[in-house]
Amino acid sequence: MRVMNTTRIALQALGRNKLRSALTALGVIIGVGSLIALLGIGHGARAEVEAHVASLGQNVIQVSPGSITKSAVKLGLGSSGALTVEDAVAIKDEIPDAVGVSPEVKIKTQVVSGNRNWATEIYGDSIDYFTIRQWDVVEGEIFTEQDERGAAKVAVIGSLAAEELFGGEDPIGEIVRIRNVPFTVVGVLKPKDVSASGSEQDDSIIVPYTTAIKQLTGIQSGVRRIYVQAASLEALPKVEKKVTNLLRQRHHIEAGSDDDFKVKSQLEIAESATETSRTMTLLLGLIASVSLVVGGIGIMNIMLVSVTERTREIGIRVAIGAHRRDILRQFLIEAFSLSVLGGLLGIALGAGTAKLLTQLADWPTRISVESILVAFLFSAAVGIFFGFYPARKASRLNPIEALRYE
Repeated sequence: MRVMNTTRIALQALGRNKLRSALTALGVIIGVGSLIALLGIGHGARAEVEAHVASLGQNVIQVSPGSITKSAVKLGLGSSGALTVEDAVAIKDEIPDAVGVSPEVKIKTQVVSGNRNWATEIYGDSIDYFTIRQWDVVEGEIFTEQDERGAAKVAVIGSLAAEELFGGEDPIGEIVRIRNVPFTVVGVLKPKDVSASGSEQDDSIIVPYTTAIKQLTGIQSGVRRIYVQAASLEALPKVEKKVTNLLRQRHHIEAGSDDDFKVKSQLEIAESATETSRTMTLLLGLIASVSLVVGGIGIMNIMLVSVTERTREIGIRVAIGAHRRDILRQFLIEAFSLSVLGGLLGIALGAGTAKLLTQLADWPTRISVESILVAFLFSAAVGIFFGFYPARKASRLNPIEALRYE
């Protein structure tokens, strides 16, 4: 009962100075709102990056050429040119848990269709590429194993490339000329948007790697990348290790020597891609936390003013039997109420701001339950922390001196 009475008195005290209470809570409202909105932006950016990484497919390993050194100069990743089609075949044949393997070659060139032309990326891959990337067609079909073995001049094109080359017309069965070589369009891929590296995946044309090597690149065995799909997430580390050991053996790399290739699993790609967004989210959260602490200092300042103004009231309450803990509790409840009210309003403000940013600026935002809970608990903790000193000061006032205070 005493706690209820103390709470009622504390709320009545806040109600007597509505404008001052509202302005005091405003600092917390802005702080919590900023924290929610900025965390929403950070989490949205991270979710966007994770979605781009997921577009690579599931349980994927990428093998790319490593670096070589010439005349004491390291030429950087991709300079070794060590990967071959034969390496991809060996991975598929000798590693049982590698359920999909696709050697890849790539060129960027002008593509012509009728009176239209468009510069785009041409990828030479195996039929496993579409399964590895989980990339289906919306029209037509993908090329077949027979097309791959026979180096057929067929192509599956991305949605953006299809739009640029054919407008609104149906591209299936039409001819596109790549480096003056005619290819028949057999399928149009589903839109995938940009990749984790920022490249436009839909602006591409996929042809059998055998065709790309024979008709377009002129390089008979070298590839720019090998995609490997593990049977499961649990098998991913084991497959990654086996791929490394197999390629070291095939490339005759001695123990202690550096690899001339780079093996990176999807988990490593995801960790690398999300590191920047994670750092940004942390930085934004720290910035917003500063404004929340400033709001807490405002609560402390107003509560100290309130203690000074109500010194005589405190003396009277102690004189008629109130305990020091009742005075302490009353002022703590006032500070706590201000911060909690500010926290709730700030959560609404932050969520609304994040939604507005998504609609107006097309920024990806994501408001999670965890961020709301953290912001609310932080605001409540700020109220208790910054309200404790004024409450303690009020509870320690000498009642005789308080009664004499004018």
